[in-house]
Order: sequence, then C-alpha cells, then structure tokens
Amino acid sequence: MTYDDPFRCFVPYPDVAVKHAPAGPLAGLTLAVKDLFDVKGYPTGAGSPIVLAQSGIKPKTAPVVKALLEAGARFVGKTHTDELAFSLNGKNAHFGSPINPAAPARITGGSSCGSMAAVAGRLADIALGSDTGGSVRAPASYGGLFGIRPTHGRLSLKRAWPLAESLDTPGWFARDGETFARVGQVLLGKDRLELPEQPRLLLADDLFAQAVPEAETILRNVVQRAMPGLGQPEVVKVVRDSEALYWAFRWIQGREAWAADGAMIERFAPPLGPGVAERFAFSKAVTDEDYARGEATRKTFRARLARLLGQDGVLILPTMPDIAPLVSAPESELEDFRNRALRLLCLSGLSGFPQVTIPVAQRDGAPLGLSLLGPKGSDKSLIAFALAYERATRLRIA
Repeated sequence: MTYDDPFRCFVPYPDVAVKHAPAGPLAGLTLAVKDLFDVKGYPTGAGSPIVLAQSGIKPKTAPVVKALLEAGARFVGKTHTDELAFSLNGKNAHFGSPINPAAPARITGGSSCGSMAAVAGRLADIALGSDTGGSVRAPASYGGLFGIRPTHGRLSLKRAWPLAESLDTPGWFARDGETFARVGQVLLGKDRLELPEQPRLLLADDLFAQAVPEAETILRNVVQRAMPGLGQPEVVKVVRDSEALYWAFRWIQGREAWAADGAMIERFAPPLGPGVAERFAFSKAVTDEDYARGEATRKTFRARLARLLGQDGVLILPTMPDIAPLVSAPESELEDFRNRALRLLCLSGLSGFPQVTIPVAQRDGAPLGLSLLGPKGSDKSLIAFALAYERATRLRIA
C-alpha cells in the first residue's frame, strides 16, 4: 500500500497484503482501486462514515478487481470517492478531497477522484473507478488521462457499492494509451460489434456548442489537427431536446440512487455533505410518473443514437464543457457547472454505449479532454481507434 501520498488519493486503511499473479499482461503495473469495490482484507467505505462503520472486512474481492490482479497488476491501495459516489466534484465532507496533480488549484472531479489523482500523480499506473453520470470521464478530462465508460453491463459490478443500477459501470484510468489498452485487453474480452479500422466519423456540432467558447475553439482545433490523418468527420446534430435528456437522466439516477441508499439514509439520518444532501432529497421526491417519463425518453434517445452510429460510426464530442473548476469555487457555482456537464455526460449513460475520453489539450495550464462514443459493444475497437485518434492530434502538433 502507498503511504507516500502527497495528493491525498488513498484511504488510509491498515496495510493488508493482496495477492497478484507474478506474471501476466499487466505484470509490472501498479493498481489503485476506488473504495466502492471490495478487496479481500479491506473494508469498503463508499466515501461514507455510515457505510464504513457497517462494512466489516470483506472476505472476497470484486470480480473486476480480481481480473486485474490475476493479470499481474499489483494492488497499492484503495482510493477516495465522493460520498456514496453521488457527485462530480471530488470533494468529500467527511474524508477530505484529493489534490489534482495536473492542476492543483482545481478540483479533481468525481466521484472517482482518488483513482484519477493516483494515476495523474504517478502513484499508480492504472486505477479502477466507476462511472454513473461521468465519474470516470470527468476526472480523466480534468487530470489529462485516458478514461472509459464501457458499454453498460459489459463488466461485472458484483461486490461493488451501487448508486444507480441501470447507469452504473466500472471504468479505468491510465496515463498513456498503450497501458490503457492493455487493461481493456484483460477486462473486455471480444467485442460484440467490431468497428472498422477507419470508422465513419461524426462531429457532434450541437454538443461542441455546449462547451464554453474558449474550450469549444480549442477542441474544434484539435479535431482539425486530426483530419489529415483520419479524414473529415460528418457534422451532425445529436440531441433534439437537451433539457428532456437532462431530466430523464436526473429522474432515473435519482430514483435508483434512492432505491440503493434511501433506506440507510432514512434509518440512520447521516449528515450528508454539501450537494450530496440536496441530490438525495431530490432523489427521494422522484415520482413513478417522473421515472416512467425518463425511461420513455431514454428508450427513444437510445434508438436514435443507435441509428446515427450504425455499426461503423464514432461520435466526436467534448468530454466536459471546460477545464476543472477552481477548488475555491462556491458550492453553487460547482452545482451549476455539474448541471451543465450532465448535458454532455448523460448521453453515454442513457444510451449505455461506450465512451472513451482522451487527453488532447490544455486551457490556462489545465487539461481538457475530447471524447469518442461508439456503438454498443464496440469498446475494444473504440479504444484502439481512440489511441489512433490521440496520436493523430499529436502528430500535427509536431
């Protein structure tokens, strides 16, 4: 376990040896694990004092963690998460907040905040996180890392603390594309749908317009840099009603989050941190009618996006509206930014389709990611293309 922790990314649990294979495709790589996933010999706290108090020492390791250990990765610690994984900010009122190694004055993003900080700070080579509403993609963009939200249901969430069952998925971080892809080779198996080496590229014009003007300009320039090597994308409009998708996501996530954590919150009345308390209050109030409307909107959008992508399409979009907000920003400003970000992040969540964010740019000295979203089940080939795309953006710089 890593005790030298200048970025405050690890939960300070007593050190327990965790077995890993001496050889394998991930041999020589160190692994950090978000404290939502069970690791034998450790508790699972989910960023919550109540969950931690009830946890006990886990007798078994979550299958997704076990797969990485059996591939040779060496466990170095469990990482901090936002409280009950219900935030995008990386600020935990009970256990503190990791520092963003790539931009220390700015938030890490969440809820996989400690996992991002461990990889960006070179305290781990790879880190496991989870993504419900952007909890891998947002921190990866903020920390200048590769990150993925896989096809929903492709990876096991057994022995992981839930937030919203129909939206939750594991994901991971890496600093470089080769390492990122090695993890995918271990976890993903064979694609159900394999993209061609040169997919049909679609630029989500309406989604780029949702970024702040400075970030939009930078990211459109990145797309221009990649064109000589990978071709000009078709410009498309993806979303007919951004507000409808936003509320569909909020209602579905809220209803399922209350199903996961509501009974515990009602029984123990734990002091929930800023933002988290308000989100659970919202979640409790989601009605059957709200949830049904959200499900209907999700079904329609998923079908529309599937038609747009077909079996060979890859959508290019901003990962986040901008670089990470400042740590000093008031809670109201962070909440406003979160709501803006959800309009980009909810597309992969509602569709269940895979999305990879790649580190391509900076603004004001802070990282800014670009995303590639592919058809359901295309995760492995999407990763391969994402690496080619990231290389194409760098070649033009050189």
